[in-house]
Amino acid sequence: MTELFTTTRRGAIGLALGAAAAFGLAGPAAAEVSFEGKTIEWIIPFSAGGGSDTWARFNAPLLSKYLPGEPTVVVVNEPGGGSTKGSNLFAARAKPDGLTILGTSGSTQFPYLLGDPRVRYDYADWEIAMASPTGGVVYTSPSTGVTNPDEIAKLAGQKLIYASQGATSLDLVPLLGFKLMGLDVQHVFGFKGRGDGRLAFERGETNIDYQTSSAYIKNVEPLVEAGTAVPLFSWGALDADGNLVRDPTFPDLPHFGEAYEMVTGKAPEGPEYDAYFAFFTAGFPAQKMVFLPKGTPQEIVDAYQAAFEAMKADPVYQDNKESVLGTYEQVTGPAADTLFQKGTTITPELRKQVVDTLAADYGVKLGEGD
Repeated sequence: MTELFTTTRRGAIGLALGAAAAFGLAGPAAAEVSFEGKTIEWIIPFSAGGGSDTWARFNAPLLSKYLPGEPTVVVVNEPGGGSTKGSNLFAARAKPDGLTILGTSGSTQFPYLLGDPRVRYDYADWEIAMASPTGGVVYTSPSTGVTNPDEIAKLAGQKLIYASQGATSLDLVPLLGFKLMGLDVQHVFGFKGRGDGRLAFERGETNIDYQTSSAYIKNVEPLVEAGTAVPLFSWGALDADGNLVRDPTFPDLPHFGEAYEMVTGKAPEGPEYDAYFAFFTAGFPAQKMVFLPKGTPQEIVDAYQAAFEAMKADPVYQDNKESVLGTYEQVTGPAADTLFQKGTTITPELRKQVVDTLAADYGVKLGEGD
């Protein structure tokens, strides 16, 4: 509880500084920090072209503009291990000087939540600077005979192939979701990022895929317009009461619950749905986050939070955010801390249920004690 209290307290300070910076009133702590003449590496533990990469490359120049001293911010892709490789490198090597930050996604959170032995990082050690909720869209190939979302039931009984980063990555959401819907999907593990999965789809090696919202808007909507991809459903969003609703970025698409009902004829419920829903919540409403390493001085954390808050008023951000990020708002301070807690917490019972499913159905064993 001490760690969570500390993070919340620091987040509140960061939000206050962010608001002050937006009005040109940043406090003396933030003013003491300067990155003039420095280069900041933003580690993205995925390959280029996926949702996390698209998100980081949109934010990087704006972050550069609003950090004190206007440093150069470069995105460094470190794919591998379902994002555990790059995250482990960050945990082991990043110095607490503000010159290295990490962008994580649900694919980084899920191995942590599941006790994956590849994980050598601890979210509790890190300082959150910004959180970015997002969504995702599942699509298929017209070779399946499906021409629009209303025909999703035609997928029942077909052999479907999906390019996966791994069973403990963010691809756990489609793995659990497709299984819950009763679809016959072969998950081909080992892809380094969702961008690689999309390329496999474009080459005709797979016939069902999903991309997070930013990558879907940029890279898949052109495929839909060309007639080589058919959108099926979004994972959905949560309303203020925690209920599943349509994703506001894709209001014309059914959400997962609606798609499930179209395939099975009934609304989703039961322990398998509860497990799916827990990982969906951790993976999308709390999908992408930016962290500074353990031991980073508070004034540097504050400077980052203020910069992320201030850049949201920039005309370039305002003019382009919807085409890149969708309708989701990036957040700092207490709001970011709330998402941080949602994205890195799960009950032991649901964790065990998913771990047991992975072992029994996919031969994925996560180590002693799992």
